[in-house]
Amino acid sequence: MEALANSLMTWSIYAAFVIVAVSQILAMIRLYVGPSVGDRILALDTMFINAIALLVLIGIFQGTQIYFEAVLIIAMLGFVSTVAYARFVLRGDIIE
Repeated sequence: MEALANSLMTWSIYAAFVIVAVSQILAMIRLYVGPSVGDRILALDTMFINAIALLVLIGIFQGTQIYFEAVLIIAMLGFVSTVAYARFVLRGDIIE
């Protein structure tokens, strides 16, 4: 029974890798094709989220916790950069 659970977990992680990778590719296409700047900002934010998901999946697959620390740093940088870029597009400056 344990072998079945391990096999199911492995296949689930593989499926999640494929789904997140396809999502990342679609976000890259939206970043390139996006008709407006707002679409490109959202695509960039989605790419940050997909990168976070891929690192979490790698951490689960390898059974290590070092990737989760990297995920926290990438999440903070992704949020700050998205807010800064959106603010720059809307107002023309970042710092008031």
